[in-house]
Formats: sequence, structure tokens, C-alpha cells
Amino acid sequence: MSTSGFTGAKDRLLSVAAGLFAKYGYDGISTRDIAAAAGVSEITVYRHYPRKRDLYCSVLECELSKIHLRGDLLAHVADSPDMRSALDRTYEVIEQTLGHSPSLLRLIQFSTLEVRGDVEPLLRRYLTQLIEVLAGYLKPWIERGELRDIQPRSLVLSLVAIVFSRQVLESVFQEDAPKADAIVAAYAECVRQL
Repeated sequence: MSTSGFTGAKDRLLSVAAGLFAKYGYDGISTRDIAAAAGVSEITVYRHYPRKRDLYCSVLECELSKIHLRGDLLAHVADSPDMRSALDRTYEVIEQTLGHSPSLLRLIQFSTLEVRGDVEPLLRRYLTQLIEVLAGYLKPWIERGELRDIQPRSLVLSLVAIVFSRQVLESVFQEDAPKADAIVAAYAECVRQL
């Protein structure tokens, strides 16, 4: 088999597995199903990935590697005229960075529910930069006393949690689900009163 055929099968396998894992979760799909959907044998799956967990971790890492902080959005956070705008714009950065890919959000959710140990270092490696950078942008608001009794990192993690949970809430409540800006506005008001 040529190297390009080997790479093509592996890329196709990762792409198909990403879609299936995002839709059905780790426990909801078998390597046999993934192999069939990718048009390869199950032996090919195990040639590339000795365990299903290895395939899942590769899929997750591939998807996480697509996360990029946009400088224009970070500049909006830095130029915020007030704390409320800073929180709104921080949420926007998180939403644009993570929320643009519902499949990534679902992979991360399934990871924490079904796979845990093997994926936690991956999640830390790829999400820490996002959290730390945004915490740094919120730190001046805390130092000026506009946000009190809260750690900037905890604040960013809370906004990340809103991005993750919003997708679930919208699917459950559909028409009644509050819009993202209403959620962040309610959150900002709560934080302001701390």
C-alpha cells in the first residue's frame, strides 16, 4: 500500500469517526460501525489505533487542534468600555472559539462523561490557553474593583460552561430557550452584585 493510501484511509477514518462520535458518543458507536462508514475494514481501524479509546483521543485531539483565538475578538475585550461589555465580549470570544463547532462541543461533553482519564490531559492542553488568555483580559476589571470576590479564571470557566450548556438547553427548550445575550446579561448582573 502506498503511503498516500495509508494516510488517506487514516484521514478518512478520523473524519468519519469524528462525526459518529459527536453524534452517538464514545459508548454509542462501535469500531465496526466506524470502519463500515469509513469504507475500511475493522482490521484497518486497529492497525492505526490499537484501542477504540486511542481512536477517540486522536479524533478529539484533531478537533481540539482547530481551536484558534481570534485577535480581533480579543481586541474587542481589551477595548471594552465597562465590565458588562467585557463579559459580553469575553463570552463572544468563547462562543466564536468553541461554539462554532457543535460537534467539538459534543465530543468534549461525551469525553467528560464517557472517557474521562485519557482525555483530561488533552482538554487541559488545548483549553488552558483559551482560559488563561481570557482571564488575563478580565483581570483589570477585577483589579479596578468592578468585579469583586471572583477569580478571573473561575469567571472564564463559568462562561465556558454557559457555552457548553446552552447547546443542551436550546435542544431541550427550543422556542423557550433564552438567547445567548440574555444568558450572559443575567450572568453579568449576578457577577456585578458579588
